[in-house]
Amino acid sequence: MPELPDVEVSKQYLDATSLHQRIVEVEVLAPEMLKDMSVKELKQVLEGDAFESSRRHGKYLFINLRNGHFLVLHFGMTGFLTYFKNMEKEPPHERLLIAFSNGYHLAYDCQRKLGQVALAEDVAAFVEERKLGTDAMEIDVDSFKRALSVTRASIKSALMDQKRIAGIGNIYSDEILFQAGVHPQKKASQLDESSVEKLFRAMKEVLSSAVECRADPERFPKDYLIPHRRVDKICPKCGGDIETAKVSGRTAYFCPNCQGSHQ
Repeated sequence: MPELPDVEVSKQYLDATSLHQRIVEVEVLAPEMLKDMSVKELKQVLEGDAFESSRRHGKYLFINLRNGHFLVLHFGMTGFLTYFKNMEKEPPHERLLIAFSNGYHLAYDCQRKLGQVALAEDVAAFVEERKLGTDAMEIDVDSFKRALSVTRASIKSALMDQKRIAGIGNIYSDEILFQAGVHPQKKASQLDESSVEKLFRAMKEVLSSAVECRADPERFPKDYLIPHRRVDKICPKCGGDIETAKVSGRTAYFCPNCQGSHQ
């Protein structure tokens, strides 16, 4: 599932390809993915206008139009953007197709249709309405401590709770916990202040590094867990076996040698 680094990479891709071009046509190929609007309403807002800028909050991408509206994209489990000219390069599962006056297209591809397309007039109001927490790249250490201090959940579940901290999902929560040496099943309330601060630093470092690597596991640092999750399941730090456990219905990957016990 696209998480904060993946969405940030998509944001950078959109900024480099799709800004300041007049939108001449909008085609919706999966109307069921539209949130609280009709195809007609979306076309009325987008057609004839242009994207001016973009911003991200957690796993949501907000694309600012000249008319003041925002096109909001959530990528679900399989969503991504493709900018192309020749229709033979059209992606296989496009759900929204935007044609620009320069002859190029921007496609929102989402194979499993678990993403979402919406419109917003104010990003802050949208975030508040969905009760999203502070973005993981924007949160400060004191707010991070508060977000984790009032829950009985496991630390992995707390990191993935979008109402506490927005942007972290299953894969990057594993990496953050691995780099911080914290067991995913450990209760958030069991962590002392030093451990929470270490976890905060690991979160910032992992997310920044993932963006720099374009969210490509093959480009990650050699001591990262992500490239080994499903390949060899060998810990890149100690050489031991990577194990799995169910945490809130999700499969967590961890190294028992490097991350200790959850007790």
